[in-house]
Amino acid sequence: MVNPYLMLREHSAKPLVRWAGGKRFLLPILRQILPTTYKTYYEPFCGGAALFFDLAPQSAVLNDANEELINLYTIVRNEPSNLIKFGQTLINSEKEYYCIRSWQPTNNVERAARLLYLCKLSFNGVYRVNRQGEFNIAYGKRPHLQPFSEQDIKQASRILTSAVLTSCDYLQITKEIKKDDLVYFDPPYSLEEMENQFVHYTSKLFTYEDQIRLSRECERLRKIGATVIISNAEHPSIRRLYPSFTEMSVQRYSGVAASKKDRKQISESLYISNVN
Repeated sequence: MVNPYLMLREHSAKPLVRWAGGKRFLLPILRQILPTTYKTYYEPFCGGAALFFDLAPQSAVLNDANEELINLYTIVRNEPSNLIKFGQTLINSEKEYYCIRSWQPTNNVERAARLLYLCKLSFNGVYRVNRQGEFNIAYGKRPHLQPFSEQDIKQASRILTSAVLTSCDYLQITKEIKKDDLVYFDPPYSLEEMENQFVHYTSKLFTYEDQIRLSRECERLRKIGATVIISNAEHPSIRRLYPSFTEMSVQRYSGVAASKKDRKQISESLYISNVN
């Protein structure tokens, strides 16, 4: 088994991309509630994978429905030098940004470079697509930024070496989870009464029915002896899905909204199974 605290600080890294709903703010809390040992780390909705990069586990499975994101992680893991070499030919300018935003490369290194470039240089530095699956964030007007830091990419590459990377329905991943594994779920948030469910990561909706489906799988994993931690909305319609879990309320500042009036303190919840 892995002792996560032996890996912290010396080998950890910051996430490569800033993702809507990212959990860097939660890391101090998560470190306190993680099990002292675990076998394989699973993150079925990995997004920016802040906890994974912080833990730098020796064995991990990362999954996300966003194929472009998983392609980025795969290229960072397998071809970091090629990514850096190509990425450093891309110019940080408003004109270049919109050309790259409309570009549809088929080469995997170029696809990875496009995504990293857009995530780093977009307004608020965050990834978002519309219902047609099109990246639609404006240029962030920060011409001093260099999206392809050799140090950051190579450090992330070293950590990703331990990870199996997939882009599929998360239930295909969780069926492999066993006793003493650690799984962190950070799904898109959606509530029972919401009419327009959350769409930022992919063009697909994540509905309240999906929340119910997820909660059933979390209960199954809890019963087989895996450690399960879920980030989700602090709301009665979510709370009642996790009667066997301990709930912890956390506060965070939402700073990715385009309008200042939408940037505010919000409450979320962690739902935690028994931790060894």
